[in-house]
Amino acid sequence: MKFAISSSTGNPDKEFSARFGRCAYFLLVDEGADNWEKISNPAVNAQGGAGTQVVQYLADQGVNAVISGRYGPNAYEALAAAGINAYLANSGTPRQLLELAQAGSLSSAAGPTGEGMHLRGGGGRGGRGGRGGRRK
Repeated sequence: MKFAISSSTGNPDKEFSARFGRCAYFLLVDEGADNWEKISNPAVNAQGGAGTQVVQYLADQGVNAVISGRYGPNAYEALAAAGINAYLANSGTPRQLLELAQAGSLSSAAGPTGEGMHLRGGGGRGGRGGRGGRRK
């Protein structure tokens, strides 16, 4: 199984990045190997759709599983469609997270875990309570 782990630095011994579509790097590694490959995120500066662009790129690299902290709705759907397992992490280095995944200690994402870009700023809803209307 080939893993991709989101990273800010590209170093397997430094804290991972919780951002999936907008992390600076991904570290690719084959299960049971210690040959880490640092790749720049090709969608880090995308105007939109970074998560889905990243999923396509990782699928082209032969990735079977990803480890990150947050997956937006479109990224999650693209991962599911590509058959790529999405694991959740809160903290740790990529090396530690790989060990946890291999031991079966990381949870799989059961759905999106973060907002997509189109939802920032309240998603266009106004008023109190986020519904834009009054209660009677």
